[in-house]
Amino acid sequence: MFVRTGYFTGDPALIERALDGLRAEAVGLLSGQPGYRGYGLFADREIGIITMGSWWADRQNERDSFERLRGRRDELLAPFAGTATVDVWEAAVVWEASVAPPGSWFRLVRFDVDLANAERVAARYREDGLPALQRIDGFLGGSMLLGAEDERGAVGGLFADRAALVASRGPAAEVRARGVAAGGLTLRSLEEFETVLMDVPQA
Repeated sequence: MFVRTGYFTGDPALIERALDGLRAEAVGLLSGQPGYRGYGLFADREIGIITMGSWWADRQNERDSFERLRGRRDELLAPFAGTATVDVWEAAVVWEASVAPPGSWFRLVRFDVDLANAERVAARYREDGLPALQRIDGFLGGSMLLGAEDERGAVGGLFADRAALVASRGPAAEVRARGVAAGGLTLRSLEEFETVLMDVPQA
């Protein structure tokens, strides 16, 4: 599967209007497109960040949906989004969460990776990192994405609520450090977001 992500920043005072529009329309717009598999919408209301991801059966479905929906997406994000970044990824390890309850939170880690080692990095996450995270109370599921055209990667993890997210920081840091060292990765960012809406990806 392929995943299109968006990362938008703007005035925190304007974020709620954009989130309201996306909550009302995003899943309906996306689910009407061929190859749709899921959607997540996350926010940092205090700083003024919206990030989202839509999951697609193949790259062509992703491209076609982008062209059809780009205009409406931009309308929904205006006037909040002062900056906009859109990326496309291949799902190396597919999301394993079955539910995303109200009040859940999301942790996003971004890193650089040598794509020559991508299969080994994904295998290690699947066989070591993800099982270790699953032993943390409140962890609901996670996925690993690798850049479709560049040497970048991202790992996302969903937690039942903010308390579970906060409590997981120490144990997750140990898992992250092992994975970075074993994979020869360069960590670029670590962020946490409130889950606004989640239509859980399906294979």
